Amino acid sequence: MTVRLADVAVGTELPEQVYRVTRADLVRYAGASGDFNPIHWSDRVAGAVGLPGVIAHGMVTMALAGRAVTDWTGDPAALVEYQVRFGRPVVVPDDDEGAEVTVRGTVAALLEEGRARVDLTVTSGGEKVLSLARAVVRLA
Repeated sequence: MTVRLADVAVGTELPEQVYRVTRADLVRYAGASGDFNPIHWSDRVAGAVGLPGVIAHGMVTMALAGRAVTDWTGDPAALVEYQVRFGRPVVVPDDDEGAEVTVRGTVAALLEEGRARVDLTVTSGGEKVLSLARAVVRLA
């Protein structure tokens, strides 16, 4: 289903999305990206540099928030601008459950040329992990 501009107003909320991130996901991402920094797989190294444990790659967290937006629009090509600031890391425990990343979004502005700005709130463990997360989408 593709979201139409006529169906969107300032204040429209995107459906909340909850994603799980496991250590296995981090291994797969490391292989695909080439980012084998041990803070993403070694508790010992993560602790030695002052982290509370192994953390997800920031780009994984960013991608999950982007996915929530493109799932809402129904068209990945609708995403025309996207930005975030990394606020806190997503700590991924060494268990089968992993960490939850929750993405909420609200249409904050209707722009020219059929575009809308969506402000995102991305949390894990009750803490905001991305700040100033915004997407601009072009709606049908």
